[in-house]
Amino acid sequence: MSVSEQAQPRDRFDQPLRDLRISVTDRCNFRCTYCMPAEIFGERYEFLPLADSLTFDEIERLARLFVGLGVTKLRITGGEPLMRAGLPELIERLGRIQGVDDLSLTTNGYLLPKHARALADAGLRRISVSLDSLDDGVFQRMNGRGFSAGRVLEGIEAAHSIGLTPVKINCVAQRGVNEHTLVDLARHFKGTGDIVRYIEYMDVGNRNGWDLRHVIPAAEIVDMIDAEMPLEPADANYRGEVATRYRYRDGSGEIGVITSVSKPFCGDCARVRLSTDGKMVTCLFATGGTDLRGPMRAGASDDDVREIIAGTWSGRVDRYSELRPTGAGADGREDTAQKIEMYQIGG
Repeated sequence: MSVSEQAQPRDRFDQPLRDLRISVTDRCNFRCTYCMPAEIFGERYEFLPLADSLTFDEIERLARLFVGLGVTKLRITGGEPLMRAGLPELIERLGRIQGVDDLSLTTNGYLLPKHARALADAGLRRISVSLDSLDDGVFQRMNGRGFSAGRVLEGIEAAHSIGLTPVKINCVAQRGVNEHTLVDLARHFKGTGDIVRYIEYMDVGNRNGWDLRHVIPAAEIVDMIDAEMPLEPADANYRGEVATRYRYRDGSGEIGVITSVSKPFCGDCARVRLSTDGKMVTCLFATGGTDLRGPMRAGASDDDVREIIAGTWSGRVDRYSELRPTGAGADGREDTAQKIEMYQIGG
């Protein structure tokens, strides 16, 4: 029996496929310390040749197959996705796929003033912008290129001006780095309709110097904000929502916290990632993925590729965050696995 005649696949936690994140490039104009530290990803670093990246035709084909297997949400990621030439064309093509309820993009915002209008005209519905601090000194150190937070704020304003709202503001919280600016970020966006989401510093990839001592638990972040701007828990929008929601008691908006380290949510995860070179990756912390580009370029039919996708998801047992080694500096139990880097599969 072909996959099309079967029920939608479920993993070993009984989770269906629901959310596909598509990395359209491994290149980025930032060198964030927790993703692409400049001392490693210098000017001579060799990124993936364009010929080895999925074409728009291949991305559209795979997206259609994933949607046929239950995916309803598509998110474009990178690297920095706005560095992929012709991106509005891809957005338009993906937006025409029947069954896609949510089409969004994650960006560092630097190029957003230039591209926001074309993205919205192509059918983009939502956007998330990475902004780790409003303090220029802190932000410049974290982005590794000395870029000002003001340029990112211009990008957020551009998104507002064309209705790509609410904007979700993603902030990676690191102890000793930006913890003293977290409340300022919440205060700035309170009442704007935008939603700040604080992300616990995670050990994605192998090159970001992760140490458990640099993690600020989400509960501590919530307490910091609550002390100045009272919060209360809010219900999840759906099962498996990554961010735990809190709303301001005065009704002026909400924040979210992503607790991959302090309170893992592996059992509710329904996300799958498509790497720039066409690998299906079933966990942000995976050591590898299932090649889909190779079979497609070798002439595999839609049914063939669909079988690979369904079989990969059905066998999924990823629980990295629940089993996470704590690393040297905590109890000495280090992670020696060679994980895929975040810039290859998005966040």
